[in-house]
Amino acid sequence: MEPNNKTVAVGLSGGVDSALTAWTLQQKGYNVVGITMALWDGSIDMPVVEGRSGCFGPNEGESIEAAESVAKRLSIPFHVVPVVEEYKKNVLDYFRAEYRAGRTPNPCVRCNQSIKFGAMLHAVRKMGVDFDYFATGHYARLDFKSPEEPFLWRARDSFKDQSYFLSRLTEDQLSSVLFPLGEMHKEEVKELARKIGWEDFASKKESQDFLECGDYSVLFDESDNVPGDFVDVNGKVLGQHKGFIHYTIGQRKGLNIGGQPEPLFVIAIDVKKNQVVLGPRSLLQCSEVSGSQLNLMVSKDSPLLQQKLQAKIRLGHTFAEASITELTDNRISIRFDTPQFAATPGQIMVLYAGDGIVASAIIEK
Repeated sequence: MEPNNKTVAVGLSGGVDSALTAWTLQQKGYNVVGITMALWDGSIDMPVVEGRSGCFGPNEGESIEAAESVAKRLSIPFHVVPVVEEYKKNVLDYFRAEYRAGRTPNPCVRCNQSIKFGAMLHAVRKMGVDFDYFATGHYARLDFKSPEEPFLWRARDSFKDQSYFLSRLTEDQLSSVLFPLGEMHKEEVKELARKIGWEDFASKKESQDFLECGDYSVLFDESDNVPGDFVDVNGKVLGQHKGFIHYTIGQRKGLNIGGQPEPLFVIAIDVKKNQVVLGPRSLLQCSEVSGSQLNLMVSKDSPLLQQKLQAKIRLGHTFAEASITELTDNRISIRFDTPQFAATPGQIMVLYAGDGIVASAIIEK
């Protein structure tokens, strides 16, 4: 898109990606405004861990200062946007509810959907900040061709691609969004930062965590963190777990169950009985997966939906070929060509046609 005296609000996190996003857009002639979310109010008893950073935690002030320093370097307006209550309701409460239902949530996907591309933009407009576009440092691409074609595409840098995290966003949410880094590789971004004299950002350690302290248990009540039984599929007690909130489907590490004929994995979580069910890897292989809360990113008549697709059932999952077997207004089911490991209720299932996303849903079973 050509600037034409247009204004872009850039979500600044204090890292190199959002900093170079703002710099790039300014170089292209846009009027740039820096905005950053304020999520922390101290209401959760979270320890301060030196040297760690994350999206939510008591060191938030450092990230805001770093974001403001970008704005100062570029001589652009900067606004801190408080969305504390919205974040508690749409991310933290959701996170707790999913774990209490024996499911495994993805808080980063949820935050993008409801806060970063939702509540924050609504709040900043209420503050009187007007803008034509919203831009972030995400590695993804947008291309609105036709209703039959995807509009959200993987980044050129497949290693840094973040389209999975954006897969719950709608066409309306993305219609006025810019992803300037989508055509770049991460090393190119860092090299550009060095070239313009921003070495401090180029060498800055990046945060990958949802919680600053890395310990989810701080979000839960004591009643959610009660030890219980590890059991096998027949109900035989195998040992003690330290609280169901510490486990997820497919987990093998940290179980501390010895003397078994083969490695054990978490295959189910029974919250009502406070039991974590363990079994062999073979019990986690599945050929079919169903999801709800469908986000269809092409028209229902798109021929792409009749073709073989590449499915991703969690962030670290390798793409696997699959076909759609059921498609309604709110639900989707797929069948894999080859059985896949640990499809986990609560996680996000994303379907790609080539590099473009055609649909996403929340895994039910």
